[in-house]
Amino acid sequence: MNKRFSYYIVLMMSMLLFLSPTYANDIYIQQSGDGLDLDIVQDGQDNVIGTSGTNMAIQGDDMTFSITQTGSYNTIAATIKGATYTGTWSFTGDTNAVDLQCSSAAAGNCDTVTLNITTTGDDNTFDFDIGQTADADSSTVSFTVTGDNNIIDTDIDGQSAALTVTLDNSASLSTNSANSDEGVAITTNQSGNGDVNGQGITLGVTGGGGTIDITQSGIYDNTVDLTISGDNFDVDITQSD
Repeated sequence: MNKRFSYYIVLMMSMLLFLSPTYANDIYIQQSGDGLDLDIVQDGQDNVIGTSGTNMAIQGDDMTFSITQTGSYNTIAATIKGATYTGTWSFTGDTNAVDLQCSSAAAGNCDTVTLNITTTGDDNTFDFDIGQTADADSSTVSFTVTGDNNIIDTDIDGQSAALTVTLDNSASLSTNSANSDEGVAITTNQSGNGDVNGQGITLGVTGGGGTIDITQSGIYDNTVDLTISGDNFDVDITQSD
């Protein structure tokens, strides 16, 4: 084998090493115990925190679980089982999907939940199910979202649930269809008997092209404070005493 041919082989092998695929970060956690303080930071795209088949499950009382993701095409599938949960979730990027179940068929019922979510980006989806079939005592959930075509779907089962959503998008003239930018699509369902504070939803939307569906039930104290500045909205509100 001559020296020139050997040089080309070495060069090609070196190029293949540099062209090797870059893999995303995958995190799968199964944890049980009280007093958890968990902070997760991911930077990049195609990162995974749990999946629908193997989600991240954490169980225990008095837990703090926070997530910061920067990048696009990231996914989160998490199940929280416990009495008291506090979380701060921050996202920057596009086409991210978040699926949270709190108190999924377990004791603890997510009795007291405080959750703050901030997002900057487009085409993100958020699916939050808190309390599920076991009533939570109190929930305070806040979304602050900047970007177009972000979809928020919340289902809070419990007493004294307070949901605040602030959305700012630029799709002021868009229409609500599969082939166009959808400024905002919000579906909320809060159930459980109201107490002194009852169920409360505060929505502030800037920009158009979306639909808002609100359903509340319980005994007394249901309130909706809705402010919209934008076009092409179809808002349905149902409340019961």
